[in-house]
Amino acid sequence: MARTFAAAALLLTLPLCAGPASTNGDLARQVTIYRDTYGVPHIYARTDAGAVFGMMYAQAEDNFWQVETGYIHAIGRAAEVEGPSALAHDILVRAYEVEKNAADQYEHADPPFHAMCDASADALNFYLESHPEVKPRLITHFEPWFVLALEYAGPWGGSITREERERAFPALRGLPGVPETPADADEGSNMWAIAPSRSATGHAMLLINPHVGFFGGSQRYEAHLHSEEGLDVSGFAILGTPYIRSGHNHNLGWSHTNNYAQTSDVYAEKFDDPKDPLSYHYGWSHRKAVEWTEEIKVKTPAGMETRSVVFRKTLHGPVLGLRPARNGVVEQLAVRFAGAEGGVMQQRWAMAKAKNLKEFKEAMAQLALTGSNTMYADSGGNIYYWHGNAIPKRSMKFDWSKPVDGSNAETDWDGKHALADLPQVFNPPSGWMQNCNSTPFLTTTGANPEPTKYPAYMAPEDDTERARRSRAILAGTAKFTFDEWAKAAMDTKMGLAATRVPEIQQAYAKLQQSDSARAEKLKDLVAELANWDQVGKIDSIASTLFVRMETRAIELRRSQPGDPLLLMTALEQAKAGLESDFGTWRVAWGDVNRLQRIHTSGTLEPFRDDKPSLPVPGAPTFTGTIFTFGAHPVEGQKRWYGTSGDTYVAIVEFASRPEARSVLVFGESADPQSPHFFDQAQLYSTQQLKPAWFELADIRKHTEKSYHPGSKN
Repeated sequence: MARTFAAAALLLTLPLCAGPASTNGDLARQVTIYRDTYGVPHIYARTDAGAVFGMMYAQAEDNFWQVETGYIHAIGRAAEVEGPSALAHDILVRAYEVEKNAADQYEHADPPFHAMCDASADALNFYLESHPEVKPRLITHFEPWFVLALEYAGPWGGSITREERERAFPALRGLPGVPETPADADEGSNMWAIAPSRSATGHAMLLINPHVGFFGGSQRYEAHLHSEEGLDVSGFAILGTPYIRSGHNHNLGWSHTNNYAQTSDVYAEKFDDPKDPLSYHYGWSHRKAVEWTEEIKVKTPAGMETRSVVFRKTLHGPVLGLRPARNGVVEQLAVRFAGAEGGVMQQRWAMAKAKNLKEFKEAMAQLALTGSNTMYADSGGNIYYWHGNAIPKRSMKFDWSKPVDGSNAETDWDGKHALADLPQVFNPPSGWMQNCNSTPFLTTTGANPEPTKYPAYMAPEDDTERARRSRAILAGTAKFTFDEWAKAAMDTKMGLAATRVPEIQQAYAKLQQSDSARAEKLKDLVAELANWDQVGKIDSIASTLFVRMETRAIELRRSQPGDPLLLMTALEQAKAGLESDFGTWRVAWGDVNRLQRIHTSGTLEPFRDDKPSLPVPGAPTFTGTIFTFGAHPVEGQKRWYGTSGDTYVAIVEFASRPEARSVLVFGESADPQSPHFFDQAQLYSTQQLKPAWFELADIRKHTEKSYHPGSKN
């Protein structure tokens, strides 16, 4: 109680500077934002709705462009701003009826949750009202259901071909917009936890470390939310969302990694009644599909055009593909997605407010999260791992990697797997656990789940190089101090090198026998790699050679599989590229591997060698480096620039008062004129973490400014 009263007292000590006249002014004056010396907002409010209001207002201050962009996409109006390339996205959003579902959830929400949705929209509208100089590209008024729209869209369906999509939606023919290539390999995550037995202080510790894009959607935003209704949580949010996605409260913390459990299925629906085009076969009878038409606006060089698009859905979900008729039967491909049922914001709010393991498990049992593994640690010394969350329960009679027969009722889901059904690890004897987008069956040593007990669709992941490196770090240290935990979180040893360097030496020995003149030209490069400590460092020439060589080798393996001299060819190509760009192959890793902040979109401003950037010791995920940094070549430039990888790193120790440190890849603000545009980048570049203050007394000591939304600082 003392903590709550202290917070309330501090709120009242700040001058209630009058903001612009607004219906939201009263709520704004009940919220105080403390910006610490890194610009991180610590939001203190009387209610949870007030915390939401403060969070969304702070995000708008720091990056309104990206917040608005996220909502433009969420509500299915991206083509109005981005043109035909975004039409496929808008069609998908409309097919899943995002507006209808989000608005319905908002309408039927209980009063506290309803108030939080209101607060989310009110904050953004209040921001625009109090900042008339900000000109939205599309949304001039935000609605309360917008925040829920982020939850409802689903996938196209992995087994639906482009031809089948375009047959269902002729408006897509000839247009881009549906990715046909794999996602960025450097987008993943690391997470670790240790029990008191592996901690020098006798406290559990947690690592939170998402790897996502540095630009565009899904950018991480650090914040701390506090209300007098039991909320006190710090960590990161995704821009546009008013809740902490991964972080900690006073008693516990959690992190996520992506998994590849199957959360959607494609159903081949048989429309076999020519007299009734909407009738499809199901069981021993027929059902009626629902059909509707929507008008989608598209920005073109000639002005705004309107495309009329026909949509259809069955009991399994929206129809997203169409096959040619065979023997009078038309097969339409409907997609059912477990995540299109909502509930994400409620579950994440419950996780943040949980006071102990029991309450956290109750929150997890809501089963609203798709694509996320969860790792947990608390002040009681518990550590826990769950693989997945919302996973449909299916009959094992069918091959779920392909479209299943929608007319067979046995293909229907039997709800979702209960939390207890999922692969999980609780307080293992080893005292440690990890997941790096990897199999749950190698989470730790000695207490892993048994693979034969779980359906294949639940845990299809393989092991990863980052997971192997993580196990080596965690198993190889008897007890971690907090400083050692911080250092391990930014580890740059390239685990892949332990096996790849000997392979390089073997390939070189073969080359010496078959072509000594060619081998002589690579002699010094092979020696450089052989003498390397296999750690990514900004002054390391071998790091540059290794990453450049392996990048080429990955491409060559697709065209020249089984070539015994493939690594030599890759090394030659790496050498030639470096000499072409720099005049020598002896190029330090930090001279090539760079961090530069451009426009938040990542597309409206180019990377350039003549603009400021910083060296980074991290490396791509394929190297097995914990400090993942995915830099890529840029046309016309010599250096490679990071676009994905470690976006946010945080470590937490769960003592009687939690201690945390963190770093964002760039800084809190996307405004180039802000002191917090690139201030954390220097820490990031030098593998350091900053304090993540949590207690009010510490926050006050390190406050740069404090204010109510809409008021002058």
